[in-house]
Amino acid sequence: MDKLDSMAAVCDFDPIAGSVPATKVEITVSLVVLYTQGVETKQWREFGRTEVIDNTLNPDFVRKYILDYFFEEKQNLRFDVYDIDSKSPDLAKHDFLGQVFCTLGEIVGSPASRLEKPLGFYLCFSLSLSLSCSGIPGKKCGTIILSVEELGNCREVATMQFCAHKLDRKDFFGKSDPFLVFYRSNEDGTFTICHKTEVVKNTLNPVWQAIAIPVRALCNGDFDRTIKAEVYDWDRDGSHDFIGEFTTSYRDLSRGQSQFNVYEVIQQAAVSTQALNSEPCILTHLGCSPGNPSQSTSLHYMNPYQMNAYAMALKAVGEIIQDYDSDKMFPALGFGAKLPPDGHVSHEFPLNGNIENPYCNGMEGILEAYHQSLKTVQLYGPTNFSPVVNHVAKYAAVVQDGSQYFVLLIITDGVISDMAQTKEAIVNAAKIPMSIIIVGVGHAEFDAMVELDGDDIRISSRGKLAERDIVQFVPFRDYMDRTGNHVLSMARLAKDVLAEIPEQLILYMKNRGIKPCPLPPPNEEPGPEDQDHTHPYLSPTPTPI
Repeated sequence: MDKLDSMAAVCDFDPIAGSVPATKVEITVSLVVLYTQGVETKQWREFGRTEVIDNTLNPDFVRKYILDYFFEEKQNLRFDVYDIDSKSPDLAKHDFLGQVFCTLGEIVGSPASRLEKPLGFYLCFSLSLSLSCSGIPGKKCGTIILSVEELGNCREVATMQFCAHKLDRKDFFGKSDPFLVFYRSNEDGTFTICHKTEVVKNTLNPVWQAIAIPVRALCNGDFDRTIKAEVYDWDRDGSHDFIGEFTTSYRDLSRGQSQFNVYEVIQQAAVSTQALNSEPCILTHLGCSPGNPSQSTSLHYMNPYQMNAYAMALKAVGEIIQDYDSDKMFPALGFGAKLPPDGHVSHEFPLNGNIENPYCNGMEGILEAYHQSLKTVQLYGPTNFSPVVNHVAKYAAVVQDGSQYFVLLIITDGVISDMAQTKEAIVNAAKIPMSIIIVGVGHAEFDAMVELDGDDIRISSRGKLAERDIVQFVPFRDYMDRTGNHVLSMARLAKDVLAEIPEQLILYMKNRGIKPCPLPPPNEEPGPEDQDHTHPYLSPTPTPI
């Protein structure tokens, strides 16, 4: 057997300077240039480039992008792919192969933070999410793989050196030109490249130069996490010959030069890990304040040139939170209106008019259903919140294993006719996987909404305190930009209204002792139970309205 050992593995540790202002995530991509977009200016700014890999249609880049991730913000990303023809840094002098647009939230929100998507066939990527992508017209698509992982706080740097003995001879007229490639295991059982050594020419007993690599790049602070090393014989045309591989862990490597750090380089190895996932289920409810939507005095006024406050708030919040829902299908209900044909008052009617299936396709689908409903219903009081809160709570109570978390978005003029019943409904909902976002529109006083928020005084009902704070309220008027810059003001609105959701979700999981659920190994065919996409609303006996 070929053997490879580490010499003085991890003989030195150095702290990495700097602080972490937000959650840092690492994006692995198989492309060349990453651009980020400013919230206010909408201008694309180059963030970084990968290294260039010669003579391959399937590159696996070592260089990663480290970004600050904010759950409550929409962080637009663009990836441009080039075929590099020279050493010139001017991208205009190279062949453009295609580009991908996505948001960082889409990446994080994908199952196991990893997703494969078709693109231009020249390259393969690594990242994660539901993304929009485009290639060169008329060309076949290859595969894009996008993955992201939250970085740990480990700041140590490991210094290691490796050598090998009696590797396989791969060159017909010589020996081998070996180099090492290191990978860390991901939560879904796949591997991400994290380091590549230099090539040592014409030898079967190479001694590679010492390397210094951040520990979080090797294992993200998990000392027992599997690390895989592959040994290749370098070829000029890029078709490097595989010699063998071995697996280890940072804990083993940290023992330094010893019998524990001698590895057999074998042709095949199998390592598997498990991934975790918890998917939010987003639900939307629009409160219907009295007034004629065709008149400009109504908060629901359908201006042909500008969205009303309800639509703007829905779009601002929905465009961010929808990234964390896999199928982008959302139930949208209204409350406070007379319904045709008999004019009965309802406090939980489907905006799309379909009682058995109130789901709308994405935010655009919800907005379309909202506008259509304004043409068919008559806005009417009183305004009761408790029916919609209890409606959602009924479905959230069925799924308390951590696999789903329900977010209820309520957009209202602030009038509430059933305060006591709503407080009781919220106290009960605090025990289940559910959060409530309330956006108040109009110029009314929102004292009742502030009380429901419970930031200053925890909400209670019948002498019982809510187990946790699950309500976040913001008044829409506080975010109206006098200069007319609605894009920036709506970004601020979404940031503030979504700020408490991650903490609320984590607190629920901790209170229930729920650990992340394992995902099936990569490429495993889903079972019949995994193929059942029936939503809880689509039960044989739909909720009466």
